[in-house]
Amino acid sequence: MRARLRKLYDERAAAWSKVQDIQDRRSRDGYEPSEEDGETYTRALDDVEKLGKQIEDEERADRLGATFDRAEPGSRSTNPRPAEEEERDVSDEYREAFGSYLRRGDAGMTPEGRSLLEQGFVALEDRAQAAGVDAAGGYTVPREFLVRMIEALKAFGGLLGVAEVLNTTSGAPLQWPTNDDTGNVGAILSENTQVTEQDFVFGSANLTAHMYTSKMVRVSRQLLQDTAFNLEEWLPRKLGERIGRAAAGHFGTGTGTGQPQGIVTGLTKVTPTATALKIGYDDLVDLEHSVDPAYRQSPTVRYVLHDFALREMRKIKDTTNRPLWVPAIAGGPPSTINGYAYTIDNSLPEPGADAKPIVFGDIRAAYVVRVVNGAQTLRLAERYADYLQIGFLGFQRIDAKVQDTSAAAALEITGA
Repeated sequence: MRARLRKLYDERAAAWSKVQDIQDRRSRDGYEPSEEDGETYTRALDDVEKLGKQIEDEERADRLGATFDRAEPGSRSTNPRPAEEEERDVSDEYREAFGSYLRRGDAGMTPEGRSLLEQGFVALEDRAQAAGVDAAGGYTVPREFLVRMIEALKAFGGLLGVAEVLNTTSGAPLQWPTNDDTGNVGAILSENTQVTEQDFVFGSANLTAHMYTSKMVRVSRQLLQDTAFNLEEWLPRKLGERIGRAAAGHFGTGTGTGQPQGIVTGLTKVTPTATALKIGYDDLVDLEHSVDPAYRQSPTVRYVLHDFALREMRKIKDTTNRPLWVPAIAGGPPSTINGYAYTIDNSLPEPGADAKPIVFGDIRAAYVVRVVNGAQTLRLAERYADYLQIGFLGFQRIDAKVQDTSAAAALEITGA
């Protein structure tokens, strides 16, 4: 475990210990809480919540980093790149040439660097290159640059960290097979009796590749000339943040037409709340049991919810007056809701009449996100020349669909 994560665990455990200490004292007969106790209790609860969010971010970064490292281009692709091309893309020479392109543009590179980058050039439109590469296309970013973009993108969409992520090197439409066989069962076979047939029924999720752009990010020429300014760290994070904000909004409630299908939009299992405009303990029990036990036993089962829904759920207590939300202890598992892990994703609706702010189930089985490898960066040297600035654009192709409607369910807050 990384030292920073261990430190956050220890700090949260210490804050929670203060909360429990005051709770124990309050339960004693004759105890009169002081004003200082009330302030300490409130501060400790705030610290537990704040540290819990920081821990979730750190754990998500570790988990997503491991996922991205395992997803080698071509491993799940319909069009794997040759080994020599992959090796060339992550070479030191390519990274150096790309860094030179960011700072000085196409004209400021050596012929060797320009030739190397042109092997990763992607045209954005089919027309003559009258003004050079800067006017109509972008270079494929190096692996390290792409990892930073994806990390920033995932930080803005909690679903992306727990869904099935399909990395492809081609953006061509992909027929992704889906199957729900939970309604089919085997049978006892009598002696000398022919076995009956019962075929699997497969559906398909047509995963396309919607082109997301960061819009324009402007950088002053002075900063580009300053070698102390870490452009290779700053720029991909800014591009990834902007793309991440756009894609994350669709992962929750996207229509699926001209944009990714959101998990709330695609799920067919919906559990209404028993009490209008209120989330109760019984509602969560009903939601959990609306998902088949086979999915509930999966290691990737969890809640996904809006942060305001978490706020409401932290106030819920079970039948023995114990809170459903349980913070983790140092070195232990993450915080849980009713014994299940959870992920915050504010692309889901806020709690309100007829909203679906909570999803529960095996999210990895339920939701698939396609990310096309090979994000591009475009450098515009002339557009903001009078401001002494350079414009940068990032492009990333993404799509998402619900692939198994039985694997998860949404809680709908019924109106009055």
